[in-house]
Amino acid sequence: MSERIKMITEYESGDYTISELADYYEVSRKTVYKWLERFEALGWEGLKEQSRAPRHHPNAIGADIQNQLLKLKGKKPLWGAPKLREKLLERIGSERCPAESTVSEILRRHGLSARLKRKARAVPSEQPLVHCQKPNQVWSGDFKGWFRTGNGQRCTPLTISDGHSRYLLCCQGLGEATGHASVKPLFIQTFREHGMPRAIRTDNGPPFAGLGLGGLSPLAVWWVRLGIGLERIEPGCPQQNGRHERMHRTLKEATAKPPAHSLGAQQKRFDSFQKEYNEERPHEALGQKTPASVYEPSAREYSERLPEPRGYPEDWEKRGVRPNGEIRWQGQCIYLSQSLVGQEIGLEPVGDGRWAVHFETLRLGVFDERKKRLVEKCTRLPAPEPESIQKSE
Repeated sequence: MSERIKMITEYESGDYTISELADYYEVSRKTVYKWLERFEALGWEGLKEQSRAPRHHPNAIGADIQNQLLKLKGKKPLWGAPKLREKLLERIGSERCPAESTVSEILRRHGLSARLKRKARAVPSEQPLVHCQKPNQVWSGDFKGWFRTGNGQRCTPLTISDGHSRYLLCCQGLGEATGHASVKPLFIQTFREHGMPRAIRTDNGPPFAGLGLGGLSPLAVWWVRLGIGLERIEPGCPQQNGRHERMHRTLKEATAKPPAHSLGAQQKRFDSFQKEYNEERPHEALGQKTPASVYEPSAREYSERLPEPRGYPEDWEKRGVRPNGEIRWQGQCIYLSQSLVGQEIGLEPVGDGRWAVHFETLRLGVFDERKKRLVEKCTRLPAPEPESIQKSE
């Protein structure tokens, strides 16, 4: 800048020609003329460096497309660039739709997103739900952590989703009561609407599981009688139900920050979220398809009447579980489980006065007739092999 000012000053003095200035400053005569023209037009400000960026970009995103993107972001504030681009693609077509990276840059430019810090990723030790290759093979059920609504009411959302399509089958806010009596009607309603799955995956807490024999609860016994397999995640391993847990995070962000004033108002938010999550929100794991476009109802229709109990082999002993959770054996009362009241169990002879105790397809332990008690108790059902679900198809 100082050299340009000096050159202009020397030219203004009249002591030097254009050619002499060009030779002295080791520039072309064209360059000298350029700075003189800049000075005459803009004064000393004209001698500053100007941006070399092109004034017109052939691939620049038009204002109309940016406005559509920003309006879409305003309607869906929790959606990121991949989902917003997918919706924009439906509106304006692939030729005009910008790349995902461009969408991200536009959002950052307007302060609507931020670059995430990279986190070290742990190497997964397993692939949960790897066997879930089509809808209704495995459903997941769980409670989203409870919270208080604006008027102080307790709200505990019960959620049920399909493992393959991520379709949210049920999202119902419950109050203080979250036991078997409150949860079973919601599963009945879901079965009536969508049919029944091959298996249901849950954690080991009530009402899905219990502390007694086989970890059975009344709800789990009902599922077994319906022919639904039980899948339980390992204690303290919510990542084994990771797809469902990830949905819970989205549910909380969309509906409970902050909570609604009352349970009724909160349920309206849940209903709205369920519709958007299933029918509008693209899912990256589904190739940016919506869960509703992938899910289809189960061919296993729900029957209001329980099917007949599973028959046991002829050489097995059969016993009915009495109202106190016991069976009668050679005049003695043997306690099994309160959850099995009213059910028939089968006792398989395994030798030396020992009998394996079965309920439907589940082996619950070993009964020793000499000791008149269970000597081996299954307190937690083993997770089924991935192939077991496929074979059941």
